[in-house]
Amino acid sequence: QVQLVESGGGLVQAGGSLRLSCAASGRTFSSYNMGWFRQAPGKERAFVAAITSGGTATYYADSVKGRFTISRDNAKNTVYLQMNSLKPEDTAEYYCAARERIFLSSTQAMGSWAYNYWGQGTQVTVSS
Repeated sequence: QVQLVESGGGLVQAGGSLRLSCAASGRTFSSYNMGWFRQAPGKERAFVAAITSGGTATYYADSVKGRFTISRDNAKNTVYLQMNSLKPEDTAEYYCAARERIFLSSTQAMGSWAYNYWGQGTQVTVSS
């Protein structure tokens, strides 16, 4: 089992940047495929980005491509989400998630149902 703790959220103006971190503890972090999801008030949880265990492949939602970058440092047991050119519609609670098995498809990487463990979330608010 792995425990996930997100940090780095906050209030930022439109056009600004934030970097979210997700620190993992427990079993070997480097064996987990990782994802970021977000949930805005009144909306369903939505995929943001994912990265394979070795960091060789990444996946992004169309709405964040070119603005957000997911990365990981297996030596530090941490996955990051660099968010640039933030927009008010990026406002949401952001969650880190871990999957024990490999991604068999991009659809699987993007599905919240495919992840085994979740963090408690960190709030990102983008003001206009």
